[in-house]
Amino acid sequence: MRRDALEPGLVDNPALHADPLADATIARILGPGQPGGPDMAAIGLLNREIARWQLNGDLDGWRASPGLPPDMAAALEAYVVKARVLPDWADAAKIARAEVLFMEMSMASCTLLFCASLPQCYIMPDLAAVLHAAGELEQHTDYRVRATAAMIFPVMMHGGLTAPSGGGVAQAIKVRLIHAMIRHLVLRGDVAEALVAPRRLPRLLPQAKTMPQVLYAHGWDIDRLGLPCNQEELGYTLLTFNYVFLQGLRRLGLRLDQGDEEAYMHAWNVLGAVLGIEREQMTDTMADAERMFTAIQAQARVLQRKDDPRPALAGALMANIQRYLPLRILKPFPVLLTRHLIGKASSRDLGLDKRVSLLSRGLFVLVFGFIRGVDAVARLVFPGFSISRLVTRILGYNLTVKLLMDETRPLKLPDTLLGEVGDAVHAWHNDDKAPRWVNALERRFTGRTRPAAHQG
Repeated sequence: MRRDALEPGLVDNPALHADPLADATIARILGPGQPGGPDMAAIGLLNREIARWQLNGDLDGWRASPGLPPDMAAALEAYVVKARVLPDWADAAKIARAEVLFMEMSMASCTLLFCASLPQCYIMPDLAAVLHAAGELEQHTDYRVRATAAMIFPVMMHGGLTAPSGGGVAQAIKVRLIHAMIRHLVLRGDVAEALVAPRRLPRLLPQAKTMPQVLYAHGWDIDRLGLPCNQEELGYTLLTFNYVFLQGLRRLGLRLDQGDEEAYMHAWNVLGAVLGIEREQMTDTMADAERMFTAIQAQARVLQRKDDPRPALAGALMANIQRYLPLRILKPFPVLLTRHLIGKASSRDLGLDKRVSLLSRGLFVLVFGFIRGVDAVARLVFPGFSISRLVTRILGYNLTVKLLMDETRPLKLPDTLLGEVGDAVHAWHNDDKAPRWVNALERRFTGRTRPAAHQG
């Protein structure tokens, strides 16, 4: 797990591990690095072809489109056969339980996505550097966030990983191939060849502003940073979506029991396997996850960068959330909530430790303290009572509807899945664990009416 001694040929170093299946597929499709830059025509064909992977059932006996270059067609067909298979340790019962938990947590899940999981993703300096180079977050924050949601929803909805009508596996094997394409572009050729003689690839002047061309020109120091999108980074990113999420629930006073936490981690580990993450980079318990997460972050902090892209990435994410808060005094709340969820060290890494107005900070502390106090007392009588869940549901609903479910910019999902996501979001009208008056208060702050089917 250590990254402070990236020696060529260090086979047990996850920073020098990538994804042999996906990398070999991309190498067959894009070929060796070209002095004139990436083959944009081949990349265009590839992107159009993998866009056909919509539902899990589409992968059954999948065949490339007629007229596709034979080498590309053969490579993609062989890839689908292998990549779509769930690991033999996948537990359908645990996956089903995780799906139920995701639906039960509903809109609170979206709050934690924006204010915990995504910010922690940007802690890794070299991973942040790739995002910064592509301009994916600073210039296209909505796109990045919505692309993440477009994978999370299909995975965590009913049958996302296990049913032909689900879309989790289809979305995941697309993302896996995109990771491999990023590695190929940044390293300007085959990953296996780059590891034969690790080297520093100098920056080039990009010929244009397309993402592939910018990544190709970015430059990379393999000896210092390891491979782009390497196994350690992929394992860390997986932790941000299971461990960080569950840790966020704990810090909001919404802790799940141990069995539920481990079921949720298991479902994401199964997804990780479909994404090409090695089993060694996964954890099954919160205690093990905390140790791995802390160790990776500690190593990442050793890698100082002259131009740190992380504050700009985090700032863009926070600014995007703040757009949807109506009152000026509330604008700093996303930063303050993120600080609480991710801790002081990560907040400092992301530049989120800057001064916040005393009035906003005082109001946040007062409100948060009041919520936790009321919850602690009320649960002595009503075990399921939670004002904290109410607040995170209200914020999550507004972010979900305004950022993710905007009808003028629908998520890039198959129509069937998009309809299911919409139905799921609209079904989050009541918190089954809350009293009637709490649900009425939630409807008041989200502007929703009470559905006729839930008048009781």
